Amino acid sequence: MKIIVDGSNVAYYGQQPYEETGKVTPSLKTLKVAIHTLKKLGHEPIVLADAPLRHEIDDKDGFNEMIQNEEVFPVPAGTIADHYILNLAYEEDAKILSNDFFKEYHDEFQDIESRRLPYRVKNGRFQIGKPSPPKKDKKILQKICSRSLTEFENRGFDVYKSKKNQKFSGLAVAQEAINRVSNEEDNSIDSTLEGMFNKLPVLNKLVGFVEDDIEDADFLIFVLVNPKDYKTAVGHASQIAVTIRNKLNLDHSPLVAVRNDLFTRPGTFELNVVYSDEVLERSPYDIDILINNSDYSFIKHNSRNIASTIAGRLGTWKFPIVKVKPSMLLEKPGQFEVSIEHGGK
Repeated sequence: MKIIVDGSNVAYYGQQPYEETGKVTPSLKTLKVAIHTLKKLGHEPIVLADAPLRHEIDDKDGFNEMIQNEEVFPVPAGTIADHYILNLAYEEDAKILSNDFFKEYHDEFQDIESRRLPYRVKNGRFQIGKPSPPKKDKKILQKICSRSLTEFENRGFDVYKSKKNQKFSGLAVAQEAINRVSNEEDNSIDSTLEGMFNKLPVLNKLVGFVEDDIEDADFLIFVLVNPKDYKTAVGHASQIAVTIRNKLNLDHSPLVAVRNDLFTRPGTFELNVVYSDEVLERSPYDIDILINNSDYSFIKHNSRNIASTIAGRLGTWKFPIVKVKPSMLLEKPGQFEVSIEHGGK
């Protein structure tokens, strides 16, 4: 590929002004490294230099030798260098190596950004093109939740930790809840329970719990699911509660609360069964998250899922307040700090 090199822009890259004069001297070495890098990548560099560069560059003899060897081509006298570079790039259907945005020419050359190749020098290496975005920490949400729950544990609160991720279905949730409450380990689903479950209507109304008085229910079942499965799980909430009540001959249906849980994989579930006298009406602490700028929007967007995960694993009826703030002190993607403060307001 032909690439037009904006010689002056490259030669001046990274050069610092002298303290005595404030003058910046362009570097022939930087220009040569750029040319070498392009050739090594299999490109054909066409280096253009405006008239002042040959008088200002740090190695004038070396630069003039490159001109004589047709490694560098001076921009014709009386020609605006930037316009000449852009025009030649269009004529040759070439890219342009430059960190100049050429803003004053966007009306005339409307696809400058598709032609322009930015660059940088890092650790002595010349890198062409936009730097790769920093790798995201795919488990940052889970790490934030783990850190938050650890803070609650340090203050003496019980935390549900299981992450077995059993395959989700409404019937499977009912069976697991029955086993857990009756202290049985048999996870098989008998025909009686299956028939009972299938006879119950599925409610279309999206409610996260069965309408009953929490004081009358013996226990509350937090159904922890991946956010992708939330609506499906909510649709089965009434079936689950009534099936458990009938199977165990309870006086009242248990409360069934569906919670988005960031530890649970899609298509699976966890159950946190909490007896009514152990249920916390409100979270005793709210959560403050300091996050790097790179992850701020993502964490802010998922703050309610974080709150839901904490509530479901703590056994609190209402979510804690989760505050997310960017911090200039946290520079790298994946960096965060978590603190908890008295909540329940």
